[in-house]
Amino acid sequence: MHPTVKANLAAHGRDLRIDFARGLALCFMLVDHIPHNVVSLVTMRNFGFSGAIDLFALVSGYAVAILWGKMTLERGFIVAASRIIKRAWQLYAAHLVLFVIYISAIGWAAARYAAPEILEEYHIVGILTDPVRVLMHGLLLESRPLNLDVLQMAIVLLLAFPVALAGLLRWPNLTMLGSIVLYFVARQRGWGFPAFPTGSSYLNPYCWQLLFVLGAWLALSGDKWVRALQEVWLARILALAYLVFALFIMIAAANPTVGAKVPDFIINSFIPIDRNNLGPARVLHILCIAFLFSWLIPADWKGFHSKLVQPILKCSEEWLACFCIGVFLSLAGYIVLITSPSSYLLQVLVSIAALVLMTVAAYYISWSKQQDRVARVSPARAKPDHATADR
Repeated sequence: MHPTVKANLAAHGRDLRIDFARGLALCFMLVDHIPHNVVSLVTMRNFGFSGAIDLFALVSGYAVAILWGKMTLERGFIVAASRIIKRAWQLYAAHLVLFVIYISAIGWAAARYAAPEILEEYHIVGILTDPVRVLMHGLLLESRPLNLDVLQMAIVLLLAFPVALAGLLRWPNLTMLGSIVLYFVARQRGWGFPAFPTGSSYLNPYCWQLLFVLGAWLALSGDKWVRALQEVWLARILALAYLVFALFIMIAAANPTVGAKVPDFIINSFIPIDRNNLGPARVLHILCIAFLFSWLIPADWKGFHSKLVQPILKCSEEWLACFCIGVFLSLAGYIVLITSPSSYLLQVLVSIAALVLMTVAAYYISWSKQQDRVARVSPARAKPDHATADR
């Protein structure tokens, strides 16, 4: 193991900034996944080139690198790699259950409300004509209903992470360089995972691995470079300038009055944003956000202990359950919106209700796990006194 990586792992404690960012990403994704929703206008994807998925991928890479890097330090790489594969299997099992119930719910909604366009909008047109084939491709992560692509990408990235972790622990900078090379080669040659019925994956793992590995590299080795850059005022100014520029481009693309004053070639260079293959503008944008956020907010910021922030941290703690529940809540919210008189107030109420329900589920799941731990410990603490029992 590289000495710098070993020292970083030994010094790492829990960084609530990571939990906060991942919880915030889950909330943004839930709101973004409700179509025709005015509340989605205030999520981060409307203020620059990156969005909640970019944030989720970056901080997830950071979190898993610390978790399994420490396990490698304490128990060896073989144990850590086996735990990573086990976690990937848990995500895959969750995906299978989610996939079957989700496409069934979409099919029911389309039939119940005589809205066949829902099937096309949610990318499951073949479920009516050839359901067995759709299910089989779902097992292979090739059938990609709307909003499940994040979980499918996470499964693929986690399966490959033992190889990345081994490289990051021994040759961190070389491994990071390899990730960058793979990213550009995949974009140049059009590499991608197949999707059913045609095309390639919505979130190409060959490209999105860059953010995941970047997060892991920052956790294990790159933090010293970041801290050094944060002391340079010009670097902070340039990062802020890029964020302002991205915001201006998004406004120009959405507002014809502003867009008319900007040369077309400038807007066309960034819009539409390359989501599938993670355009370079997205990478730079999310890195600038992370750079300035980590400079402005210290890891021991007292605000993380406020009651207002606790629900976000709790959603991050139970992120897999929250994501799965959020997928169904977004579908339910969409059905409510298309079957009710359209109004901004209803859209706001639906979004708030979905966020509250996801948070309540996170607290319940956390409480339930705690009760299970207590139940496992209690018998060991309360062994009967045989002599007393005999009397």
